[in-house]
Amino acid sequence: MKLRYAMVCSSNQNRSMEAHSLLKREGLDVSSYGTGQHVKLPGPSLREPNVYDFGTPYKQMFDDLRRKDPELYKRNGILPMLKRNIAVKLAPQRWQENVADGVFDVVLTFEEKVFDMVVEDLHTRNHVFMKPVLVINLEVKDNHEEAAIGAKLALLLCMELEETDSWEESIDSIISNFESKHRRKLLYSVSFY
Repeated sequence: MKLRYAMVCSSNQNRSMEAHSLLKREGLDVSSYGTGQHVKLPGPSLREPNVYDFGTPYKQMFDDLRRKDPELYKRNGILPMLKRNIAVKLAPQRWQENVADGVFDVVLTFEEKVFDMVVEDLHTRNHVFMKPVLVINLEVKDNHEEAAIGAKLALLLCMELEETDSWEESIDSIISNFESKHRRKLLYSVSFY
């Protein structure tokens, strides 16, 4: 059983893209998205983030930040992150605008407020197919180190889902085993397309 996955964080930059990159390398069918109004990247101070529209190519952001302050953005890991993103896909995409991308079997979020937004969005869509979609939140801090750990955990969880004949029948035990093995609390919900 091959499942289709969506990785979702706020800006489709760090956590969702780290997981997207890893799952893609493992041959899984994966896409990634953000739920925010805009794509925000750290700037020279907390009050001065770099803000882009969804759909702005990662290469354009990379060139913009490299022009502004290459040392700062190399040191804080933003340029290497964008370089990774460029190798994965063209530009950040917004979850709420992904209807044309079709249906997913599993949506993995990395922050509770993102989980809430995805579940709410799925509930407001027309349920044409009545096809179930599993939405899971794996809480991951938005920094490069935690994103790498979160991506590995996301891969382990997805591989476990891949091995089951029917996630609908075994999700409770999969979640329970994952939580006790990795000492991470997961939220999950079932929605429909």
